[in-house]
Amino acid sequence: MNKKDDLINGVNSYFEKVSKEQFLQDLIETNSIDMVEDIEENETNYTSSKYVTPDGVPADNVIFTITSEKKSNNTLPKMELKVLLIKRKKWPYAGSWALPGGFSNPYESLLETAKRELFEETNIKNIKVNHLDVYSKPKRDPRGWIISSAYYALINEKYLEHRKASDDAIDEKLFSINEVFEMIKGDENGDYDLNSNTLAFDHLEIIQDAYKEIQREMLQTDIAKEFLPETFTISELFQVVSTVVPILNEIYPKEQIGNFKRKVINRGLIEKVDVFTSRNSRRPAALYKFKEMPILSHYI
Repeated sequence: MNKKDDLINGVNSYFEKVSKEQFLQDLIETNSIDMVEDIEENETNYTSSKYVTPDGVPADNVIFTITSEKKSNNTLPKMELKVLLIKRKKWPYAGSWALPGGFSNPYESLLETAKRELFEETNIKNIKVNHLDVYSKPKRDPRGWIISSAYYALINEKYLEHRKASDDAIDEKLFSINEVFEMIKGDENGDYDLNSNTLAFDHLEIIQDAYKEIQREMLQTDIAKEFLPETFTISELFQVVSTVVPILNEIYPKEQIGNFKRKVINRGLIEKVDVFTSRNSRRPAALYKFKEMPILSHYI
């Protein structure tokens, strides 16, 4: 047995007695890091204990929808952009609102984790979620070094009809985006409070990032069609888009809605059909439909 084998055996024996954190601290104090790094790892001597690994890797879901409430005939319905939150029943942040999500298992991908946790906590399934970002700031979670992978979706409210709280969630609710932005961070050691209106972890930051992403999608794709009938008026289209991107109400005030109409028509996004409707207005309004979105490329 050579010196390298002696060192490997010594390291493996040491791992059985102390934590990986203590091991790294001892290496730093004894200036032994370089000596250990010189050992070539292979299938016979590799051990994950040599590395500090996260204490958990959860997946969180930011689920947006646009609610619609018809107030009266011949007027547009009231629309609001809302976010689905669950109320936590366990430490940490017991009683605070949070994004649906939870820890991953070693036999599943993080995307699978996101969908599983969404179903377990809210009974929502069969929706497409998109990857948003990874959140890894130190001390973002009092349970330890927790790295979260976040996912988001903007979906029609019909997919939320059968939602209900379950598993780690004691309640669920749709909050307007303005209500969420007014929430304060909860107490990680707080007692369960049914009336609490606080937000857990760094979920406000995640929601803010996801909000920017769905605004980008609303402006750059035809996702608005998910919230419109097959044929629609310019006013109906504008209402959907401005519900997600409210700054459009400043760019196109009511008296300048014609500018919005000209822009979307000139860009080839929609086309007129030879039908008129009075369903949301006192006067007949022309109907439009989305064109098929071309696949854009710099090369063809």
